[in-house]
Amino acid sequence: MDATRSRRINPGAAIGAVALLLLTGCSGGGGGTSHVGGEANLQLPDLGSVTFLGMPGDVLLGLGLIVCALGLGFGMMTYTQLRRMPAHAAMREISELIYTTCKAYLKQQGRFLLVLWGFIAAIIVLYYLSLGFGVGKTAVVIGFSLIGMAGSYAVAWYGIRVNTLANSRTAHAAIGGKPYPLHDIPLRSGMSIGMVLISVELAMMLIIMVFLPGEIAGACFIGFAIGESLGASALRIAGGIFTKIADIGADLMKIVFHIKEDDARNPGVIADCTGDNAGDSVGPSADGFETYGVTGVALITFILLGVPEQTMQIQLLVWLFVIRAVMVIASGISYFVNSAITRSRFSSADDMDFEKPLTSLVWITSVVCIASTFLTSALLISDMPDGMWWKLSLIVSCGTLAGALIPELVKVFTSVKSRHTREVVVSSNKGGPSLDILSGLVAGNFSAYWLGMAITALMAVAYWMSTRGLGEFMLAPAVFAFGLVAFGFLGMGPVTIAVDSYGPVTDNAQSVFELSTIEEAGAEDELEQEFGHKPDFEKAKYLLEANDGAGNTFKATAKPVLIGTAVVGATTMIFSIMMGLTGGLQHDVENLSLLHAPFLLGLLVGGAVIYWFTGASIQAVTTGAYRAVEFIGENIDLNSDAKRASDADSSKVVEICTRYAQKGMFNIFLGVFFATLAFAFVEPFFFIGYLIAMALFGLYQAIFMANAGGAWDNAKKLVEVDLAAKSTPLHEATIVGDTVGDPYKDTSSVALNPVIKFTTLFGLLAVELAVLLQSEVGGWLTGSLAAVFLIASMVFVYRSFYSMRIDEKLEDITIEVVKAS
Repeated sequence: MDATRSRRINPGAAIGAVALLLLTGCSGGGGGTSHVGGEANLQLPDLGSVTFLGMPGDVLLGLGLIVCALGLGFGMMTYTQLRRMPAHAAMREISELIYTTCKAYLKQQGRFLLVLWGFIAAIIVLYYLSLGFGVGKTAVVIGFSLIGMAGSYAVAWYGIRVNTLANSRTAHAAIGGKPYPLHDIPLRSGMSIGMVLISVELAMMLIIMVFLPGEIAGACFIGFAIGESLGASALRIAGGIFTKIADIGADLMKIVFHIKEDDARNPGVIADCTGDNAGDSVGPSADGFETYGVTGVALITFILLGVPEQTMQIQLLVWLFVIRAVMVIASGISYFVNSAITRSRFSSADDMDFEKPLTSLVWITSVVCIASTFLTSALLISDMPDGMWWKLSLIVSCGTLAGALIPELVKVFTSVKSRHTREVVVSSNKGGPSLDILSGLVAGNFSAYWLGMAITALMAVAYWMSTRGLGEFMLAPAVFAFGLVAFGFLGMGPVTIAVDSYGPVTDNAQSVFELSTIEEAGAEDELEQEFGHKPDFEKAKYLLEANDGAGNTFKATAKPVLIGTAVVGATTMIFSIMMGLTGGLQHDVENLSLLHAPFLLGLLVGGAVIYWFTGASIQAVTTGAYRAVEFIGENIDLNSDAKRASDADSSKVVEICTRYAQKGMFNIFLGVFFATLAFAFVEPFFFIGYLIAMALFGLYQAIFMANAGGAWDNAKKLVEVDLAAKSTPLHEATIVGDTVGDPYKDTSSVALNPVIKFTTLFGLLAVELAVLLQSEVGGWLTGSLAAVFLIASMVFVYRSFYSMRIDEKLEDITIEVVKAS
């Protein structure tokens, strides 16, 4: 069998390799004759040579570290508050079991990350030693790549610790019968994660800017960004695969055995809870950390390459990072203001719309951040010529407005109040799973149109502002404007992360409530004494389910914000590659055109890779879920007196999820890794086309999949909560739709974001290394290496399906059907 598979791949790989050799031979322009050097030659100017508010720039940035310390202090204070909140012993036991399985998963992922980092480190070492950096400087760059990866890993760990504290506290609070605590606890934990994440990221970047020598800071930024991008990519891909294997495995049991949601006897439920954290907490935490950093690195690179006047470079760099620090403060203030408003309105209410205070938080933060941007700009750069301070502020505000407007558009397609979501339920009522799935696809496709138009409109405003005189001071002002839009997207980063992290807590809280078997634990007297009234378990479950609907919606709202910043940030980073290849846009600019055939071919290949990635990630979920369903179906015990599945069976399901997550991620990551090297070595303008296509195809694929999945998810929630129609054919139809949407929204779509950024960042080094080798050794070497890397990539592309198949024979299924009949 293996020999046959090996023979099958050789013809395709050989044809591809020959095609790449021919393309390399046709390489023209500056790409083959000049050395880029790019970020390795970037040098930060002396930030202390310009004063702001009577202080040298580096001192002012150093004060930003105080803001970071305050952000960390806020996170730690909230963490301590969560630990002290009450939770029934049975609930704490479940949440700690979930945390224990999460720790085991993260430890395995940490070891796996180091293996993947070895591939990246080899290229970094080769590249920087080839440039004559020397062992010492190269070691510093390598060190910062490790720091970046460790940062993504650490904030992911912190995220699961906080969320697994909050889930049991939220479940316990539901017994009180009041909705406000069910909102307050998840949002408090989310703000803790958001503040810690942004503060750590900002502190690391400020340390590089303020304390490292200018001649090495640029390379360290790239090493740091590649490291955090690697960590985010791996954790997002593996976490997305893990969580959806577990989720599908647990959900399908409800149909097969007609058991309730999160039935404690189902061995898949603990794995599902672990997956909620691995996919919906670990992944977004690492992703948000990396997105914030990579966008900053892209803007720094643009300023150093595209702004010729050094004083203006310093003004822009200091302005950007002071704005970032100010927005951390603005996010904190907005949270406290919104919290006071929500508490006054709902603290004594018996029911509440859980989406309303989350929506108001996003809008309050957006308004405060926009006002802070204009005020800070007026204080710092009002002396820049031609009203640059308000023009730049307006451009940034386009992104900040997008951070609030995009969630509103996402809710149109995914909220429990959405006409699209309700259409999914209505169509399912008569058409079953088929029409459920078709209606969800409609929602996803419509959402891609409207969100695409909204993002385009805001970027068009930014472009228009960039034509108002910015071109006198910089090259390609439109590219800088687009980068500032991404910067504005992330200005309210703590709140964006907070509303995203709200979802896994509400999801887990439902599961903790059921798994604790609190209704059967004989705890009524104890709970009555605590809350002052007899516990109403049905009301508690209703509130938890309604809150989970809001969590689903706001998990969906964060996804397009992150993918939007990935695309816009990648555009800014691609500009730095263009600058190097064209000598500052002085030659070979005509190669950035459809008239240059390799550029057009690169556009085609970039789209192809996006669709392979989507299929490969869903294939890993499909096979893993099949094995999980197989194991659960054979081992679930519904006939004995056991109230819960055994720890051994639950651990086995976790093991299945982990195994297929890592196997799938390994094939996918190395497929992307070698593809990046192959296409960078083909021809540099081919590679630029490839990167642009990945960003554009990835944007729409991610939005479509994320919002279709969100609609299916909340359609099921409508049936469970509003219609109270569990264990009905309608419910089963929406469960099927939700299992289709699971890998759409939480595996493929969300992983496209870090993959696009990793490919762009790593490609920055790869294409420069290719140009260096071509100029010093010759095109025969880069062509040969391109062919070798392509074959390696195609091996892993091949493996992503053929080694991930369920691998059972069709004949066996036929025989089983015959026997059954």
